[in-house]
Amino acid sequence: HCPFVLQVARSKGQIQYVLNPNKRIKKTLLPTKSIKSPTIKSNPSPVLGDVNVDRLFVPPNCGREAATGDNVRYHYNATFVDGKTFDSSYQKGGAKVALLGEGRLIAGIDKGLQGMCVNEQRRITIPPHLAYGSTGAGEVIPPDATLIFDLHLVDLWNKADLVVAKTISTPKDCKRSVMRTDFVRYHFNGTLLDGTAFDSSYARKQTQDSLVGEGWLVKGLDEGLLGMCVGEIRTLSSHHLKDMERREYPPQATLVYNILLVDIHNPKDNITVENQVIPESCQRKSVVGDYVRYHYNGTFLNGVTFDTSYRRNSTYNTYIGMGYVIAGMDQGLIGVCIGERRRVIIPPHLAYGEQGAGDVIPPSAVVVFDVNIIDFHNPKDEVEIQVTHKPEICNDTTEANDVVHYHYNCTLVDGTKLFSSHDFDNMQETTLGWDKVIDGLDRALRNMCVGEKRVATVPPHLGHGEKGTEGVPSSAVLVFDLELVSFEKGVPPGYLFVWLGEAPTKLFKVLDVNKDEKVSQEEFGEFIKLQVAEDKGRIKPGMSMELVVTDMFQNQDRNKDGVITADELKLKVEEDKEKEAHDEL
Repeated sequence: HCPFVLQVARSKGQIQYVLNPNKRIKKTLLPTKSIKSPTIKSNPSPVLGDVNVDRLFVPPNCGREAATGDNVRYHYNATFVDGKTFDSSYQKGGAKVALLGEGRLIAGIDKGLQGMCVNEQRRITIPPHLAYGSTGAGEVIPPDATLIFDLHLVDLWNKADLVVAKTISTPKDCKRSVMRTDFVRYHFNGTLLDGTAFDSSYARKQTQDSLVGEGWLVKGLDEGLLGMCVGEIRTLSSHHLKDMERREYPPQATLVYNILLVDIHNPKDNITVENQVIPESCQRKSVVGDYVRYHYNGTFLNGVTFDTSYRRNSTYNTYIGMGYVIAGMDQGLIGVCIGERRRVIIPPHLAYGEQGAGDVIPPSAVVVFDVNIIDFHNPKDEVEIQVTHKPEICNDTTEANDVVHYHYNCTLVDGTKLFSSHDFDNMQETTLGWDKVIDGLDRALRNMCVGEKRVATVPPHLGHGEKGTEGVPSSAVLVFDLELVSFEKGVPPGYLFVWLGEAPTKLFKVLDVNKDEKVSQEEFGEFIKLQVAEDKGRIKPGMSMELVVTDMFQNQDRNKDGVITADELKLKVEEDKEKEAHDEL
């Protein structure tokens, strides 16, 4: 108790009690550091109406200073000049909340809080007449006590404050922004104004999902999301952002949300097709029931990839319009051209819905597919033939059983080379209709003239099918560039010789030149050679006349006695009819 003190002055961390001009009594305070604090325009003096202020820490960025009419939340340690603590918010377990300038605080604290920034720390020395005066406060504060408060301002707001939205970054390409009734997915970090974290979607590894403008969110957050683009980062701060059902933060706190918008769609959205690159030549567009082979990159709206066919080095193959894929992709693949590229943006109700897909697709996610159409076909497709060159003179064309010699280049529809006869020493040879090549190629080689060139497009069901083969992808449409070099007229399977007209009505008599009722191999051979020489018959291509005659004679000499009798002689066509009759029986 020192009733003679006229003035309190601070000098280098010490308090000086001036009793008279000739004598001073010094008493040391708690040690303080000499801190160079930035000057605040509203507080150029270290003394606020007899309250001595030491600014122990001032944050580098001070967006706002406490003023009359503001609400503040602050921590404090209260001591006497001898260092003895008489009160502390830390010991009470919570910061104090107060309204400045309304007389609800002792005058010295009210003055000492004026001009403070959030996170600023001050030590204020309050003379008795601005504290509890000559009466003190019960047994805690003696009369005429000078009080020292170490203050830490943790929050600051005003009833008139609105939600403060600050855009941190905005993507360059913003094609759509949040509107009322949109559904958004966003990540956030939630902190108090002093930076204390109270919640984070990142910690839960799951976005916060909500409708906007439908009352699902507190009003301030609802409004703060409006106008955001996917990829935009905003900071929202306000005392009005409180959710009364949540208890992660103290009451009467200003909340700060740092928000990253991840996704946006509207429940009424359909798919969006964009970034189309359509080839100049598009003779056909896909329809329901077609089978499509395509590559894709699957991403979310923020560009994060969740799947890609390129990584597997294999196309995705599916029927379209038949429910084999998600509804949005079913729809997005209708009307495409071979070689087309397009981006298909699919809202969740046409993709993986509210449940998502395992750990890959989050609930209610918009998915984006950048697709490249490799080829497509319909199970009803036939071989498509385009004649690129036909000789002026074409007296004969290929048909079933002919042996053809040809060159070819085989590619996929996109031009990828698979095989070529030019890679071998000899041209290709096959017998048409004998199941020696794929059905589509067999058909493409028919009705060709020597020297003719054509391009044949072969669907997979007439090619190598759903399984493909070595070097040929599954369900691939093949393109053959063909040139017929030569061909030989052939005979049906199982035949060695065919008549080009009607066979003689009395064949045995014609064969039996010496009329001895039996035909030798010499007689038989001379007859066959004559038929071929007069273009009345044809032997099997690739076989010599001698071998054909020997095989045919042995087939007719049924008892193997070296001659053919009238009873033994039968045309192959008659034998086939008899065999069919026995099969029916």
